[in-house]
Amino acid sequence: MELSYHPFLLEYKHPFGVSGHTRTQTQSVFTKIVWDGFVGYGEACLPPYLGETLEDTIAFLDKVKPFLKEQSYPCSIAELTLEIDALDEKSNAAKASIDIALHDLKGKIEGNSVRELYKLNPAENTHTACTIGIDTEEKIKQKIDEAKDFTILKIKAGTDDDKKLVQTIRKYSNKPLYVDVNRGWKEKNKALELTNWFKEQNVVLIEQPFPVEQLDDSAWLTERSPLPIIADESIKRLSDIKKIKGAFSGVNIKLMKCTGLSEAFQMIELCKAFELKIFLGCMAESSCGTSAMAQFISCADYIDLDAPCLLKNDPFRGIIYSQGKVVLNDKPGIGVTTELF
Repeated sequence: MELSYHPFLLEYKHPFGVSGHTRTQTQSVFTKIVWDGFVGYGEACLPPYLGETLEDTIAFLDKVKPFLKEQSYPCSIAELTLEIDALDEKSNAAKASIDIALHDLKGKIEGNSVRELYKLNPAENTHTACTIGIDTEEKIKQKIDEAKDFTILKIKAGTDDDKKLVQTIRKYSNKPLYVDVNRGWKEKNKALELTNWFKEQNVVLIEQPFPVEQLDDSAWLTERSPLPIIADESIKRLSDIKKIKGAFSGVNIKLMKCTGLSEAFQMIELCKAFELKIFLGCMAESSCGTSAMAQFISCADYIDLDAPCLLKNDPFRGIIYSQGKVVLNDKPGIGVTTELF
């Protein structure tokens, strides 16, 4: 069948503030790419610490519009995203929104989910962590109660007294725990002492213990730690993985950092080659961005895709949660619907 030519048409909605119980308000820009009646959706989530502004994101999307008008289906998303990536060295979240929308679009045109496009098997383990933010003991207990359906909890540590924080959690739950130190530790011997103690407290892993510049300390701790040490802020993109090889046990891959699904899958493949654990994470994305990442869930050793559970005003419907598990649907593309556009 010969296809008539239709260009890719890009639209976006902004700003959109998402808010929840444990996250401060974060802006997202949602994209829509249209081709011959088919529609693909994407998301650029912009937490302040990423340093990507709403204005810069909109400017980049406007820059991409004329480029996409020169493209059509069939196409190679990987090649397209490489060209888009070259337009600006920053704007990773904006690039991710386009990449996600192109994947969603291709899946809908071909009638396959993204995981089918990548020929991935169904996931056996889809248990995701649920984040319990640092708060008063009363609030922590409340959040643990609210997370009763989840089998794994996650806390943001790096406080003045991380032992006390974990002890507070353990008053109310002994569920397996992911501990995100968020670059909060500075001294390696104390870090090892805490890590050994965490092991006794049913902690599963430690995420980003030291500031990015303390790579040698991360390598020292990883060599001695009884728990996996996972890189987060030390990693953004594919090229970063070679730089941290040997310094961590695994990598937290996030779409908003790595420019989308195309590069995320390359990162997954390289992690496998380097025998690094694969942690699929998220920022404060809606069900749009989170459902996109969930397409790769069968590749993961650890999953932290709970963001939609923490949102009060999610404009998309996609993955759902059941007994602590991420449940994907059989819809094509990334598997989302919306009335936003």
